[in-house]
Amino acid sequence: MSTTQSERLRELLEPLVASQGLDLEEIAVDSVGRKRVLRVVVDSDTGADLDQIADVSRALSAKLDETDAMGEGAYDLEVGTPGAERLLTEHRHYARAVGRLVKFQLTEEGELVARIMTVDDEGLDVEVPGVKGRKATTRRLGFPDIAKARVQVEFNRKDKNEKEEEA
Repeated sequence: MSTTQSERLRELLEPLVASQGLDLEEIAVDSVGRKRVLRVVVDSDTGADLDQIADVSRALSAKLDETDAMGEGAYDLEVGTPGAERLLTEHRHYARAVGRLVKFQLTEEGELVARIMTVDDEGLDVEVPGVKGRKATTRRLGFPDIAKARVQVEFNRKDKNEKEEEA
C-alpha cells in the first residue's frame, strides 16, 4: 500500500483517467497561500482535446468528492496537458515526440539538440540539424545515454503537410 498522498491519489485516479482513454502523467498537490491545488496532467498518443479534459475533470472531481483522499480542507482541481516544452521521461513520451525538436542532456557528452525520427525499445534515431550550410546528420541514442530530454518550441517550422504540398 502506498504511503504518500500523491501515490494514494495516483492509485485512486489512474483507473478513472485510463477509462477516459488517457494516460495519467503527473499528480502534484501544492499549497498556494491558504488553498491547496491538486494538479493532474493527462495525455494520450493523439493528445487530449478540451472536451476530453472537461470530461476527465468532472469524473475526477466526482471521485474525489466521494472519498477523503484530499482530506477535509478546501482545494482546487486543475486538469491539463503536459504543455509545449514537456519533459520526456517515459518511452511513450519519446514515441509521441517523433518529428519534434528535442534538447537532450546526455549522460557523458553534454547537450545535443536534434529531431526525433524513430523510436524503438532500445532508443531513438535522431537528426542533428546541419550548421552553417552543412547537411543534417543522423545519430542513434540509446535510452541509457539520455540523462534528460525536453521538447523544444519551434515557431518557424513547417509541418509535414506543408512540405509535401511544396514538393
